[in-house]
Amino acid sequence: MKVKGESYRVEAAPSDAGPGPSGADPPIDAEEDQPETREGTVGEDLHGERLDKAIVTLAPEFSRSHLQGLIKSGQVGIDGRPATGASQRVRAGQHIAVTLLPTEESRAYRAEALPLVIAYEDDDLLVVDKAAGMVVHPAAGNWSGTLLNGLLARYPQSATLPRAGIVHRLDKDTSGLMVVGKTLVAATALVRAIAAREVHRRYLAIAQGRPALSTFSVEAPIGRDPTMRLRMAVVASGKAARTDVERLASDGVHSALRCTLHTGRTHQIRVHLASRGLPLVGDRLYGGRPAFGIERQALHAAELAFVHPVSKLRLALASTLPADLAPAWLQLAGKTA
Repeated sequence: MKVKGESYRVEAAPSDAGPGPSGADPPIDAEEDQPETREGTVGEDLHGERLDKAIVTLAPEFSRSHLQGLIKSGQVGIDGRPATGASQRVRAGQHIAVTLLPTEESRAYRAEALPLVIAYEDDDLLVVDKAAGMVVHPAAGNWSGTLLNGLLARYPQSATLPRAGIVHRLDKDTSGLMVVGKTLVAATALVRAIAAREVHRRYLAIAQGRPALSTFSVEAPIGRDPTMRLRMAVVASGKAARTDVERLASDGVHSALRCTLHTGRTHQIRVHLASRGLPLVGDRLYGGRPAFGIERQALHAAELAFVHPVSKLRLALASTLPADLAPAWLQLAGKTA
């Protein structure tokens, strides 16, 4: 016999929130925002079981790890007293009450008024000049405050598009230009253009070391680092990747580089440069050290060019270096390449 009981929900006014992005949980409405409480009595068959296992029978649609979090945060009571921990043993006849707060994932696709710098916009698409530190898409550890959340607030109609129209990404600490579709036609066409390598992207980077050649290409496959899952690496089993690099200036210790992507693999420029002994300044994940007061990876998506998916006109946009990178770049620019 399971923990038996009934549930109730706090009533709230309905919301006019629309559907979420395709393939994602919809934005939670006002009613769903309210916590639900489920209550039940421990049956004989669960006598002596762990609390986290017992309450799975009250809320089977939630993961056990989420329920453990609810116990830890004081949302579970036994006979009117807060539970002491997930491993606490329950006894037959005890009354259990669980306040079911929504998971972070279910709250991710919400509109949030966030400051966005728009470099270009028309009826079909926009180009965002993303600030360093902003995550592009909700994921573990960053379920809010993302570019997607900001797009949903600025363009409510984007809730009907896959990923709110986002067709490519920049790393959290990489700044610069990103194109976003505002209609399904534009977003689909942009995805295809990126896959066909028809969207041209150039980055400015400040790296440790000085490349021997003024121009060179790194053509090496990139995949998950087998020794550290948080990193990518040059591995034989990885996906093909090519980055063209131009040394613009160097003081012998650091170099100002312009990088052109021919593919768009995760962490591509960071991995390719690190593989050549040229890690980005501030990129601790790939061996870079802070310098010039720069604490994040010194990488900026400076140029973006593509054919407009509707008008068929060619768009070419440029973004100046942000305040944290510009002084170092100017300092290096006066040096011999």
